[in-house]
Amino acid sequence: MSWDITGMGAVACVGDTPSRIFDALCAGRGGLRPLEVFDHDKYRARQAYEISDRAVPGTDEPGRATRWLIASVEQALADAGHGEDLADVPVLVGTTLQEQRSAELWWRHGAPLDPASLHFGTALRERFGATRTYTFANACAAALYALAMGTDLIGLGEADTVVVAGTDSIGESAYGTLDRVQNEVPDALRPFDRSHRGMLMGEGAVAVVLTRAAAPGRAVHARVRSVGINCDAFHSTAPDPEGITRVLREAHRRAEVTPEDVDLVMLHGSGTPKNDSTEAAVLSRFFPGDDGPLMTAVKSMTGHTLGGSGLLSLVVAAIALRRGQVPPVLGLTDPIEEAAGLRLVRDRAATADLTLAQIDAFGFGGINAAAILEAAR
Repeated sequence: MSWDITGMGAVACVGDTPSRIFDALCAGRGGLRPLEVFDHDKYRARQAYEISDRAVPGTDEPGRATRWLIASVEQALADAGHGEDLADVPVLVGTTLQEQRSAELWWRHGAPLDPASLHFGTALRERFGATRTYTFANACAAALYALAMGTDLIGLGEADTVVVAGTDSIGESAYGTLDRVQNEVPDALRPFDRSHRGMLMGEGAVAVVLTRAAAPGRAVHARVRSVGINCDAFHSTAPDPEGITRVLREAHRRAEVTPEDVDLVMLHGSGTPKNDSTEAAVLSRFFPGDDGPLMTAVKSMTGHTLGGSGLLSLVVAAIALRRGQVPPVLGLTDPIEEAAGLRLVRDRAATADLTLAQIDAFGFGGINAAAILEAAR
Protein backbone atom coordinates (compact mmCIF):
# COMPACT_ATOMS: atom_id res chain seq x y z
CA MET A 1 0.00 0.00 0.00
CA SER A 2 1.12 3.57 -0.63
CA TRP A 3 -0.23 7.06 -0.08
CA ASP A 4 -0.06 9.92 -2.60
CA ILE A 5 1.42 13.31 -1.74
CA THR A 6 -0.61 15.74 -3.84
CA GLY A 7 0.33 19.02 -2.18
CA MET A 8 3.36 20.46 -0.38
CA GLY A 9 4.13 23.71 1.41
CA ALA A 10 7.08 24.93 3.44
CA VAL A 11 8.70 27.98 5.00
CA ALA A 12 12.33 27.98 6.21
CA CYS A 13 15.26 30.33 6.65
CA VAL A 14 16.44 29.64 3.07
CA GLY A 15 13.12 30.01 1.25
CA ASP A 16 9.38 30.46 1.59
CA THR A 17 8.16 27.64 -0.71
CA PRO A 18 9.34 24.05 -1.22
CA SER A 19 10.84 24.81 -4.64
CA ARG A 20 12.72 27.89 -3.38
CA ILE A 21 14.03 25.95 -0.41
CA PHE A 22 15.20 23.15 -2.70
CA ASP A 23 16.88 25.56 -5.11
CA ALA A 24 18.71 27.25 -2.23
CA LEU A 25 19.87 23.89 -0.85
CA CYS A 26 21.16 22.74 -4.24
CA ALA A 27 23.01 26.05 -4.62
CA GLY A 28 24.60 25.58 -1.19
CA ARG A 29 23.00 28.69 0.28
CA GLY A 30 22.62 28.24 4.03
CA GLY A 31 20.53 30.39 6.36
CA LEU A 32 23.03 30.81 9.20
CA ARG A 33 23.08 34.33 10.65
CA PRO A 34 23.75 36.16 13.92
CA LEU A 35 20.96 35.90 16.49
CA GLU A 36 18.36 38.57 15.89
CA VAL A 37 16.82 38.45 19.36
CA PHE A 38 17.66 37.31 22.91
CA ASP A 39 20.36 38.86 25.08
CA HIS A 40 23.54 37.72 23.33
CA ASP A 41 25.68 38.22 26.43
CA LYS A 42 23.90 35.35 28.18
CA TYR A 43 24.92 32.68 25.69
CA ARG A 44 28.11 31.24 24.27
CA ALA A 45 26.61 30.55 20.84
CA ARG A 46 25.68 33.63 18.85
CA GLN A 47 24.34 32.05 15.65
CA ALA A 48 21.07 30.44 14.54
CA TYR A 49 19.09 29.61 11.41
CA GLU A 50 16.30 32.13 11.99
CA ILE A 51 13.61 33.34 9.61
CA SER A 52 14.00 37.11 9.20
CA ASP A 53 10.34 38.10 9.07
CA ARG A 54 9.80 40.15 12.21
CA ALA A 55 8.01 43.44 11.68
CA VAL A 56 10.64 45.30 13.72
CA PRO A 57 14.18 43.91 13.35
CA GLY A 58 15.81 43.10 16.67
CA THR A 59 12.50 42.64 18.47
CA ASP A 60 10.38 39.53 18.76
CA GLU A 61 6.69 38.88 18.33
CA PRO A 62 4.33 36.06 19.37
CA GLY A 63 2.60 33.55 17.14
CA ARG A 64 5.31 33.02 14.55
CA ALA A 65 5.14 29.19 14.64
CA THR A 66 1.38 29.37 14.10
CA ARG A 67 1.76 31.91 11.30
CA TRP A 68 4.18 29.66 9.41
CA LEU A 69 1.96 26.64 10.01
CA ILE A 70 -1.00 28.41 8.42
CA ALA A 71 1.16 29.60 5.50
CA SER A 72 2.52 26.11 4.79
CA VAL A 73 -0.94 24.52 4.96
CA GLU A 74 -2.27 27.20 2.59
CA GLN A 75 0.53 26.41 0.15
CA ALA A 76 -0.05 22.66 0.36
CA LEU A 77 -3.81 22.95 -0.18
CA ALA A 78 -3.38 25.26 -3.16
CA ASP A 79 -0.71 22.95 -4.61
CA ALA A 80 -3.05 19.98 -4.24
CA GLY A 81 -5.99 21.82 -5.77
CA HIS A 82 -7.86 21.16 -2.54
CA GLY A 83 -10.36 23.61 -1.14
CA GLU A 84 -9.57 25.43 2.08
CA ASP A 85 -12.47 23.86 4.00
CA LEU A 86 -10.91 21.24 6.27
CA ALA A 87 -13.99 20.47 8.33
CA ASP A 88 -13.79 16.81 7.31
CA VAL A 89 -10.02 16.54 6.89
CA PRO A 90 -7.80 15.58 9.86
CA VAL A 91 -4.83 17.88 10.42
CA LEU A 92 -1.85 16.35 12.26
CA VAL A 93 0.91 18.68 13.44
CA GLY A 94 4.33 17.66 14.75
CA THR A 95 6.20 20.11 16.98
CA THR A 96 8.82 20.32 19.71
CA LEU A 97 8.14 23.70 21.30
CA GLN A 98 4.63 24.51 20.00
CA GLU A 99 4.06 28.22 20.90
CA GLN A 100 6.52 28.28 23.79
CA ARG A 101 8.05 31.51 22.50
CA SER A 102 4.67 33.27 22.76
CA ALA A 103 4.46 32.28 26.42
CA GLU A 104 8.00 33.55 26.99
CA LEU A 105 7.16 36.93 25.47
CA TRP A 106 4.08 37.20 27.71
CA TRP A 107 6.08 36.28 30.81
CA ARG A 108 9.17 38.38 30.06
CA HIS A 109 7.73 41.38 28.25
CA GLY A 110 4.00 41.40 28.89
CA ALA A 111 3.04 40.59 25.30
CA PRO A 112 -0.68 39.84 24.82
CA LEU A 113 -1.48 36.16 25.20
CA ASP A 114 -4.73 34.29 24.74
CA PRO A 115 -4.19 30.79 26.20
CA ALA A 116 -6.29 29.34 23.37
CA SER A 117 -3.70 30.61 20.87
CA LEU A 118 -1.11 28.24 22.33
CA HIS A 119 -2.97 25.36 20.69
CA PHE A 120 -2.54 25.13 16.91
CA GLY A 121 -6.09 23.79 16.62
CA THR A 122 -7.51 27.23 17.40
CA ALA A 123 -5.88 28.90 14.39
CA LEU A 124 -6.54 25.90 12.14
CA ARG A 125 -10.23 26.01 13.04
CA GLU A 126 -10.47 29.76 12.49
CA ARG A 127 -8.64 29.70 9.15
CA PHE A 128 -9.76 26.40 7.64
CA GLY A 129 -12.74 25.27 9.69
CA ALA A 130 -10.68 22.29 10.86
CA THR A 131 -12.42 20.28 13.57
CA ARG A 132 -10.09 17.26 13.79
CA THR A 133 -6.66 18.55 14.77
CA TYR A 134 -3.95 16.62 16.56
CA THR A 135 -0.60 17.81 17.93
CA PHE A 136 2.36 15.45 18.33
CA ALA A 137 5.28 16.45 20.56
CA ASN A 138 7.61 13.57 19.73
CA ALA A 139 10.84 15.59 19.80
CA CYS A 140 12.76 15.71 16.51
CA ALA A 141 10.70 12.85 15.04
CA ALA A 142 7.34 14.55 15.69
CA ALA A 143 6.31 15.29 12.11
CA LEU A 144 7.16 11.79 10.90
CA TYR A 145 5.16 10.39 13.82
CA ALA A 146 2.30 12.58 12.60
CA LEU A 147 2.84 11.20 9.09
CA ALA A 148 2.66 7.64 10.44
CA MET A 149 -0.64 8.41 12.17
CA GLY A 150 -1.93 10.06 9.00
CA THR A 151 -1.21 6.95 6.94
CA ASP A 152 -2.96 4.87 9.61
CA LEU A 153 -6.07 7.07 9.47
CA ILE A 154 -6.27 6.59 5.72
CA GLY A 155 -5.41 2.90 5.88
CA LEU A 156 -8.13 2.27 8.46
CA GLY A 157 -10.74 4.10 6.41
CA GLU A 158 -11.06 6.94 8.93
CA ALA A 159 -10.19 9.51 6.25
CA ASP A 160 -9.51 9.70 2.52
CA THR A 161 -7.26 12.74 2.84
CA VAL A 162 -5.16 14.13 5.68
CA VAL A 163 -2.94 17.17 6.13
CA VAL A 164 0.33 16.46 7.93
CA ALA A 165 2.47 19.36 9.12
CA GLY A 166 5.28 20.42 11.41
CA THR A 167 6.25 23.80 12.85
CA ASP A 168 8.58 25.40 15.39
CA SER A 169 10.03 28.80 16.20
CA ILE A 170 13.14 29.25 18.32
CA GLY A 171 12.39 29.86 21.99
CA GLU A 172 14.90 31.46 24.32
CA SER A 173 14.56 28.81 27.03
CA ALA A 174 15.24 26.03 24.52
CA TYR A 175 18.11 27.95 22.93
CA GLY A 176 19.59 28.64 26.36
CA THR A 177 19.24 25.02 27.47
CA LEU A 178 21.00 23.80 24.34
CA ASP A 179 23.72 26.39 24.85
CA ARG A 180 24.33 25.08 28.38
CA VAL A 181 24.34 21.35 27.71
CA GLN A 182 26.60 21.23 24.64
CA ASN A 183 30.24 20.79 25.56
CA GLU A 184 31.52 22.95 22.74
CA VAL A 185 30.18 26.10 21.09
CA PRO A 186 29.14 25.48 17.47
CA ASP A 187 29.47 28.35 15.01
CA ALA A 188 27.56 26.38 12.36
CA LEU A 189 25.79 23.02 12.08
CA ARG A 190 28.25 20.71 10.27
CA PRO A 191 26.85 17.17 10.04
CA PHE A 192 29.36 14.31 9.78
CA ASP A 193 32.40 16.60 9.56
CA ARG A 194 35.24 16.26 12.05
CA SER A 195 34.77 19.94 12.90
CA HIS A 196 31.21 19.38 14.14
CA ARG A 197 30.66 20.82 17.59
CA GLY A 198 26.95 20.47 18.10
CA MET A 199 23.50 21.54 17.04
CA LEU A 200 22.19 24.99 16.19
CA MET A 201 18.46 25.60 16.01
CA GLY A 202 16.49 26.53 12.93
CA GLU A 203 12.85 27.39 12.46
CA GLY A 204 10.01 27.12 9.99
CA ALA A 205 7.03 25.01 8.99
CA VAL A 206 6.14 22.34 6.46
CA ALA A 207 2.91 20.66 5.33
CA VAL A 208 1.80 17.94 2.93
CA VAL A 209 -1.58 16.81 1.66
CA LEU A 210 -1.74 13.03 1.76
CA THR A 211 -4.46 11.00 0.01
CA ARG A 212 -5.42 7.39 -0.52
CA ALA A 213 -5.22 7.91 -4.26
CA ALA A 214 -4.98 11.12 -6.24
CA ALA A 215 -7.95 12.13 -8.38
CA PRO A 216 -7.58 11.41 -12.11
CA GLY A 217 -5.41 14.04 -13.73
CA ARG A 218 -4.09 15.35 -10.41
CA ALA A 219 -0.31 15.55 -10.16
CA VAL A 220 1.42 13.47 -7.48
CA HIS A 221 4.73 14.64 -6.00
CA ALA A 222 5.70 11.26 -4.57
CA ARG A 223 4.22 8.27 -2.79
CA VAL A 224 4.75 7.33 0.85
CA ARG A 225 5.46 3.62 0.92
CA SER A 226 5.82 3.31 4.69
CA VAL A 227 6.66 5.00 7.98
CA GLY A 228 8.37 3.11 10.79
CA ILE A 229 8.33 4.46 14.36
CA ASN A 230 9.58 3.30 17.75
CA CYS A 231 10.77 4.55 21.12
CA ASP A 232 13.70 2.58 22.47
CA ALA A 233 13.92 4.68 25.70
CA PHE A 234 17.64 3.88 25.78
CA HIS A 235 18.81 7.25 27.13
CA SER A 236 17.45 10.77 27.52
CA THR A 237 19.88 12.18 24.94
CA ALA A 238 22.25 9.47 23.64
CA PRO A 239 20.99 7.55 20.59
CA ASP A 240 20.81 3.75 20.62
CA PRO A 241 22.23 2.01 17.50
CA GLU A 242 19.91 -0.94 18.01
CA GLY A 243 16.82 1.24 18.31
CA ILE A 244 17.73 3.08 15.10
CA THR A 245 18.45 -0.19 13.29
CA ARG A 246 15.08 -1.59 14.34
CA VAL A 247 13.15 1.40 13.05
CA LEU A 248 14.95 1.27 9.69
CA ARG A 249 14.17 -2.43 9.35
CA GLU A 250 10.54 -1.76 10.23
CA ALA A 251 10.24 0.96 7.59
CA HIS A 252 11.79 -1.33 4.96
CA ARG A 253 9.59 -4.25 5.99
CA ARG A 254 6.43 -2.18 5.76
CA ALA A 255 7.46 -0.82 2.36
CA GLU A 256 8.46 -4.29 1.15
CA VAL A 257 11.87 -3.05 0.01
CA THR A 258 15.48 -3.93 0.77
CA PRO A 259 18.44 -1.64 1.43
CA GLU A 260 19.62 -2.35 -2.12
CA ASP A 261 16.47 -0.66 -3.46
CA VAL A 262 17.17 2.69 -1.78
CA ASP A 263 18.73 5.40 -3.97
CA LEU A 264 18.74 8.33 -1.54
CA VAL A 265 18.95 8.77 2.23
CA MET A 266 17.91 12.04 3.87
CA LEU A 267 20.02 11.86 7.00
CA HIS A 268 18.97 13.13 10.40
CA GLY A 269 22.40 14.76 10.57
CA SER A 270 22.01 16.88 13.70
CA GLY A 271 25.68 17.91 13.83
CA THR A 272 26.26 16.57 17.35
CA PRO A 273 29.25 14.20 17.58
CA LYS A 274 27.34 11.36 19.26
CA ASN A 275 24.33 11.51 16.92
CA ASP A 276 26.45 11.81 13.78
CA SER A 277 28.78 8.94 14.71
CA THR A 278 25.88 6.68 15.71
CA GLU A 279 23.80 7.36 12.60
CA ALA A 280 26.83 6.96 10.31
CA ALA A 281 27.86 3.68 11.96
CA VAL A 282 24.35 2.24 11.71
CA LEU A 283 24.00 3.23 8.05
CA SER A 284 27.44 1.86 7.20
CA ARG A 285 26.24 -1.53 8.41
CA PHE A 286 22.78 -1.13 6.87
CA PHE A 287 24.15 -0.16 3.43
CA PRO A 288 27.44 -2.08 3.09
CA GLY A 289 29.62 -1.78 0.01
CA ASP A 290 30.73 1.10 -2.19
CA ASP A 291 27.57 1.45 -4.28
CA GLY A 292 25.10 2.44 -1.59
CA PRO A 293 22.58 5.27 -1.83
CA LEU A 294 23.47 8.93 -2.09
CA MET A 295 23.12 10.70 1.26
CA THR A 296 22.60 14.30 2.32
CA ALA A 297 21.69 16.32 5.41
CA VAL A 298 19.66 19.49 4.92
CA LYS A 299 20.21 20.69 8.51
CA SER A 300 23.63 21.86 7.33
CA MET A 301 21.75 24.75 5.66
CA THR A 302 18.43 25.04 7.49
CA GLY A 303 19.64 24.32 11.02
CA HIS A 304 17.68 21.87 13.13
CA THR A 305 14.03 22.76 12.54
CA LEU A 306 13.03 20.52 15.44
CA GLY A 307 9.59 18.88 15.27
CA GLY A 308 9.12 19.52 11.56
CA SER A 309 12.62 18.56 10.46
CA GLY A 310 11.78 15.03 9.32
CA LEU A 311 8.86 16.21 7.18
CA LEU A 312 11.02 18.98 5.68
CA SER A 313 13.54 16.32 4.66
CA LEU A 314 10.68 14.32 3.14
CA VAL A 315 9.52 17.30 1.06
CA VAL A 316 13.10 17.87 -0.12
CA ALA A 317 13.31 14.16 -0.98
CA ALA A 318 10.09 14.34 -3.01
CA ILE A 319 11.54 17.14 -5.14
CA ALA A 320 14.88 15.32 -5.42
CA LEU A 321 13.14 12.20 -6.73
CA ARG A 322 11.32 14.25 -9.34
CA ARG A 323 14.28 16.36 -10.46
CA GLY A 324 17.01 13.74 -10.10
CA GLN A 325 19.08 16.18 -8.05
CA VAL A 326 20.46 15.90 -4.50
CA PRO A 327 21.62 18.90 -2.43
CA PRO A 328 25.08 18.70 -0.85
CA VAL A 329 25.98 18.64 2.84
CA LEU A 330 27.23 22.19 3.36
CA GLY A 331 30.59 22.45 5.14
CA LEU A 332 31.49 18.77 4.81
CA THR A 333 35.21 18.72 4.03
CA ASP A 334 36.61 16.09 6.38
CA PRO A 335 34.10 13.29 7.11
CA ILE A 336 34.18 11.51 10.46
CA GLU A 337 35.64 8.01 10.48
CA GLU A 338 32.25 6.30 10.82
CA ALA A 339 31.04 8.00 7.62
CA ALA A 340 34.03 7.01 5.49
CA GLY A 341 32.06 4.37 3.56
CA LEU A 342 28.94 6.46 2.99
CA ARG A 343 28.19 8.21 -0.33
CA LEU A 344 27.73 11.64 1.20
CA VAL A 345 27.04 14.38 -1.35
CA ARG A 346 29.76 17.00 -0.94
CA ASP A 347 30.81 20.29 -2.52
CA ARG A 348 27.95 20.58 -5.01
CA ALA A 349 24.57 19.06 -5.84
CA ALA A 350 24.64 15.59 -7.40
CA THR A 351 22.51 14.32 -10.26
CA ALA A 352 21.22 10.76 -10.41
CA ASP A 353 18.28 8.62 -11.44
CA LEU A 354 16.34 8.31 -8.18
CA THR A 355 13.36 6.09 -7.42
CA LEU A 356 13.31 5.37 -3.68
CA ALA A 357 14.31 7.57 -0.74
CA GLN A 358 14.69 6.90 2.99
CA ILE A 359 14.10 9.74 5.47
CA ASP A 360 15.63 9.54 8.97
CA ALA A 361 14.46 11.39 12.11
CA PHE A 362 15.80 10.54 15.56
CA GLY A 363 14.85 12.43 18.72
CA PHE A 364 15.71 12.69 22.39
CA GLY A 365 14.61 9.75 24.50
CA GLY A 366 15.09 7.27 21.67
CA ILE A 367 12.08 8.50 19.68
CA ASN A 368 12.92 7.23 16.19
CA ALA A 369 11.16 7.42 12.84
CA ALA A 370 11.99 6.53 9.26
CA ALA A 371 9.92 6.91 6.10
CA ILE A 372 10.25 5.35 2.66
CA LEU A 373 9.27 7.59 -0.26
CA GLU A 374 8.81 6.48 -3.87
CA ALA A 375 8.97 8.59 -7.01
CA ALA A 376 5.63 9.12 -8.73
CA ARG A 377 6.13 7.83 -12.26
